[in-house]
Amino acid sequence: MEFKINKDHFSNGLQQVLNVVGTRSAMPILGNVLIEAGTDHISLTTTNLDIGIRCRITADVSTEGSITLPVRKLATIVKELPQQEVFFELSSNNQAKITSGGSIFKVMGIGTDEFPPLPSFENQHVFKLEQNDLANMLKSVSFAQSSDENRYILNGVYFNFSDENLTLVATDGRRLALTSYELESDSSDTGNLILPAKTVSEIERLVGKGESVKIAFNDRQVAFEIAIEDEEGNSGLIDHIYLVSKIVEGNFPNYRQVIPKETEHRIKVERELFLECVHRAALVTSEKSNSIKLKISKNLMEIMGSSAEYGESHESMGIAYDGPDVQIAFNPTFLMEPLRALSHDEIFFEFKDELSPGLVKTLNQFLCVIMPLRLN
Repeated sequence: MEFKINKDHFSNGLQQVLNVVGTRSAMPILGNVLIEAGTDHISLTTTNLDIGIRCRITADVSTEGSITLPVRKLATIVKELPQQEVFFELSSNNQAKITSGGSIFKVMGIGTDEFPPLPSFENQHVFKLEQNDLANMLKSVSFAQSSDENRYILNGVYFNFSDENLTLVATDGRRLALTSYELESDSSDTGNLILPAKTVSEIERLVGKGESVKIAFNDRQVAFEIAIEDEEGNSGLIDHIYLVSKIVEGNFPNYRQVIPKETEHRIKVERELFLECVHRAALVTSEKSNSIKLKISKNLMEIMGSSAEYGESHESMGIAYDGPDVQIAFNPTFLMEPLRALSHDEIFFEFKDELSPGLVKTLNQFLCVIMPLRLN
């Protein structure tokens, strides 16, 4: 096996597949990257048995072949090489020789027989959408995923494909975020899956560098084929990334039951101003007293924080409101996270009374339900 490759392309490819590799693994081979040289490209593959990822990079291949090498060490070496042109050569004893300018490295590898192949599966459902749309959707709900391992069914984002719509939902039991998107698809093709939190963060990292992403899944696994373009809009250096993941097995709870059927009051607020006021009001809260109070009265919203340790804060902002006075308390983080995740200037805050959930909404298919706290 022998090939010549651009240093930056090689380094970038290794960075794309590095994240899924655990720092400690019972199987040494899982700390390695599988390098396969084909006609005019090399493929880099890593896996932790739950997630596997492969990216393909253009290379000048003299002799085809394959080897696995320690991925973190290889990524460090390639990044530090002195020149753009890198020569890679494999000897018969699984030793790779990497040459660039006056630098020569000999790195011991492991044969490819032990490397677990990425699973291939019969696709029951296939959907295609724009990468930017998927990126924005994930960003607007992923903050609400649960990190409680006892509630593993909530440790991820729920994808529901139905009626030419994709709905994403995440909840940790105290808040719920939901967003929907119209799909151009066969309306008879429906299905759902729960994407694990680790895979969610990988997809968020990978999408947005090209136009389309194809999602294929069955009852146990999901695969994302992500088109990649360079900054000039050319595909080819890394032409696509293929990621396959196990899905969370089980049934996602009925999230529609959590969404209030009616809220009596709705106010339009400027997102950034609301975020800034909540953020400042929360500066005096503490772990023990992690609560801010919203006092809503005629054309005014007051946002107050307090704790025995640090004192009190008071913010106020003008609003268009002509209803009865209402006071509601929330965890400030639960208010700030959806406000940070959105990009719209105007959002709507809906509420009923101090015991009912608050709703953050936009006009385009996003909502976040936030459970209130007891008023002190």
